[in-house]
Amino acid sequence: MSRNFSNLPLRSGVGIVLLNKDNKVLVARRIDNPKNFWQMPQGGVDKGEDFLKAAFRELEEETSVKSVELIKELDGSITYELPNRLLGIIWKGKYRGQRQKWFLMRFTGNDDEININTKKPEFLDWKWIELDLITDVVVDFKQHVYKEVKEKVKKIIN
Repeated sequence: MSRNFSNLPLRSGVGIVLLNKDNKVLVARRIDNPKNFWQMPQGGVDKGEDFLKAAFRELEEETSVKSVELIKELDGSITYELPNRLLGIIWKGKYRGQRQKWFLMRFTGNDDEININTKKPEFLDWKWIELDLITDVVVDFKQHVYKEVKEKVKKIIN
């Protein structure tokens, strides 16, 4: 018997495009996806938490990074839905996808501040890549999200 997941809500989330001084973007490889997929820091918004606070919290929880300056909150929000193979598994089956608010930030620290070996580690590895490459490394169901984020960021930094 298959469950109907279309009635599940979207999770409220944030994403962070973290740029270094060379305008390269921080991406990290998830522990729970052994393939070579990378993502920018992102995560859920707690009840009563505003989006910007959630973005700073998620960035610190996932990467230990605190040395950042907000460049801009990207306009609008971007939604993605989980593929059928992940529905009912991710987020304990409570959500069918995410509606994300994205933020562009500048990393003002040194690379040795970045530490993915956190209390609840989510990543195996991290690196800086060119903005144009983010759509080449992301998992398929987030492809349209990263494409839209890339276009919005290009208009800001160019």
